[in-house]
Amino acid sequence: MLYKLYEAQRTLMEPFTDMAQSASKAFNNPLSMLGRNPLAQRLSAGYDLMHRLGKDYEKPEFGLRTIDVDGVEIAIHERVELDKPFCELRRFKRFSDDLTTLGKLKGQPAVLIVAPLSGHYATLLRDTVKTMLKDHKVYITDWKNARLIPQSEGEFHLDDYVNYVQEFIRHLQGIYGNCHVISVCQPTVPVLAAISLMATRGELTPLSMTMMGGPIDARKSPTAVNNLAMTKSFEWFENNVIYRVPTNFAGAGRRVYPGFLQHSGFVAMNPSNHAKSHYEYFKDLIKGDDVSTEAHRKFYDEYNAVLDMDANYYLETIKVVFQDFSLVKGTWDVKSVDAIMERVRPQDITTTAIFSVEGELDDISGSGQTEAVHSICSGVPQSQQKHLEVPGAGHYGIFAGRRWREVVYPEVKSFILSHQQAAKPEKIVPTEIKNTPKKVTSNT
Repeated sequence: MLYKLYEAQRTLMEPFTDMAQSASKAFNNPLSMLGRNPLAQRLSAGYDLMHRLGKDYEKPEFGLRTIDVDGVEIAIHERVELDKPFCELRRFKRFSDDLTTLGKLKGQPAVLIVAPLSGHYATLLRDTVKTMLKDHKVYITDWKNARLIPQSEGEFHLDDYVNYVQEFIRHLQGIYGNCHVISVCQPTVPVLAAISLMATRGELTPLSMTMMGGPIDARKSPTAVNNLAMTKSFEWFENNVIYRVPTNFAGAGRRVYPGFLQHSGFVAMNPSNHAKSHYEYFKDLIKGDDVSTEAHRKFYDEYNAVLDMDANYYLETIKVVFQDFSLVKGTWDVKSVDAIMERVRPQDITTTAIFSVEGELDDISGSGQTEAVHSICSGVPQSQQKHLEVPGAGHYGIFAGRRWREVVYPEVKSFILSHQQAAKPEKIVPTEIKNTPKKVTSNT
């Protein structure tokens, strides 16, 4: 019922937010009669803020068209490499006509970035991807909005997440011989499970895995997020936050944890900060500070765009990660694609190097939660393990923004490069080589 009420309210507010946007533009136009009003700038700013507070935020695009590598402009082509019912594996393929740059790109490591499925879209890692593209072949998991997935596609469980990650790793290994994996926040747990299962079976495992700000052991330095999951029963979550998708979406009838509830939780963690941010935005509009207002819009276009999660996946994550602590206790069994139950044994990992990253001020994954990966992966030599705590960084600062680019990324780049090994020769698609000696494009 709550989901239906939310949708009814959103539908009711839609024409008013559109009117607020139109009014803002009218008062901001000096050629219109409204624009000549002495209070025009303030009224325009007020209507603009009203529009942004009430509008519906759709999934943003990555929007990565080019990057600069040592002064050479590299074209980026984003494409779906694998399309699964609940996730797309996206590839950011790099092209260059500069032969020296092309040779450099082709020898760089392949990296799978596993984005969180915890309310926001994978585009939240846009800065992560953009930075990584300078020195790596980059793939990312782009999780789909459960409310747009028909019930005919079946349910999605935490076990399916683990199996997806294994499939994506094998896909990159099939192309490049091997790869490196980076997981940000929530996926640190299923990624560690996926690689552990591969190791137990005797499969080839990734050269390295970088764990960033994730709840490997949520018992350590519990945050407000952890405390909620620990203090409420499994039945409470099932009865209070799970709803069926309304009929106006493709996934009508699917049981989900709605994105708007997750967004409310995000905002409730720091309500005063958000209120201050919106007030500063209002003042910047009045002052005509285009740089600050555009920065605000970009942040909240991303922050306010949320997706629904399948109820089974969400509830199982609560139980396994935050209530039973199954990974660190060694009691987690995962169902394979062949419906075989397999025990997750991180101690079986021996050839995958481990790098953990935490933010000093992280209020989502507390201090020590990610670093715990080292104690449970006892089969990995100490020389192949590394930990970094980023001074002054919050949760988002370890994968986006200045601290990510200047402090974290150089360490990640160095770690991956140090564990890169010879891989199979890359396959070059004939059609990607132009019929002129001066025009050569890359397959990176």
